[in-house]
Amino acid sequence: MSFDALLFLSFGGPEGPEEVRPFLENVTRGRGVPPERLDEVAEHYHHFGGVSPINRLNKEIIAALEAELAAQGRDLPVYFGNRNWHPMVEDTVAKMADDGVRNALVFATSAWGGYSGCKQYHEDIVRAREAVGERAPDLVKLRQFFDHPLFIEANADAVRRAFEELDPAQREQARLVFTAHSIPLRADEQEGPDGQPRWYSRQVAESARLVAEAVGADGYDVVWQSRSGPPQVPWLEPDICDHLEDLHAKGVQAAVVSPIGFVSDHLEVIWDLDNEAKDKAAELGMGFARAATAGPDPRFAKLIVELIAEHTDGAQQRKLSELPAAGSTTNGEFCAPGC
Repeated sequence: MSFDALLFLSFGGPEGPEEVRPFLENVTRGRGVPPERLDEVAEHYHHFGGVSPINRLNKEIIAALEAELAAQGRDLPVYFGNRNWHPMVEDTVAKMADDGVRNALVFATSAWGGYSGCKQYHEDIVRAREAVGERAPDLVKLRQFFDHPLFIEANADAVRRAFEELDPAQREQARLVFTAHSIPLRADEQEGPDGQPRWYSRQVAESARLVAEAVGADGYDVVWQSRSGPPQVPWLEPDICDHLEDLHAKGVQAAVVSPIGFVSDHLEVIWDLDNEAKDKAAELGMGFARAATAGPDPRFAKLIVELIAEHTDGAQQRKLSELPAAGSTTNGEFCAPGC
């Protein structure tokens, strides 16, 4: 199949105070999140003027991607659509149909499997095509990239830079801590394409292992952040702030935190890590440095083009782990039964 375009598909975020609550209601619809939790999260957004940086950051990645495509002589227009806020994916796919696009690739801004990281993007594709109807282009989602060499290299270099930010007296004894978005345990227990449970947390653990190996870390931890469900529902633990307290109790003097579960510095990164976790470390008298996310790194645009080339050129997949490649199907189909 030849392709006419790429759909850059993401989460979305508010761009003004009046958009915060409607956006959060879109995000949590059907999940039973209590109103008081929405009020709490809304305050995080209002702390930054009601504006999430995610759309701006995605546009910067798109600009870098368009430059990389042009540099490689690839004529592939890029369209931008979101799940939860404007530009909505339904409107974007309608525009693609109006422009005569018949076959398009889809890059979702998640390296991971699981419901929110993969399956929900398949649902977005189905919903958008149904909204457009018979004119809708065929949409082929690119695979998950948690173990792509360029993703690992970008995160590893960010970790190295973060260690350099620490006081030299703390640097050698600092603990490396990886974070990703927590999800309910029941969701993580679902089988992956290899028929084994905990597909999401296994991927996160594998990425963390690969980055830690690349930087030569003697030890590291994988923890979680940004849980939003009712307190009686168990989620992946420990939380990053709880973990900092545990490290302090063990005599650890500093931590380097790598938000490996996130492509860019959107609100959950800058609030949960740059505010809450940083403040917790200061309260404990610990050194703290937060590594950058991979999205702004020039290698990230090259990564996307490599994923594209797997479909346009038959290029070989580049992977650093033995976990299977997954997530790439046409028009929202699932990769494997029960996944």
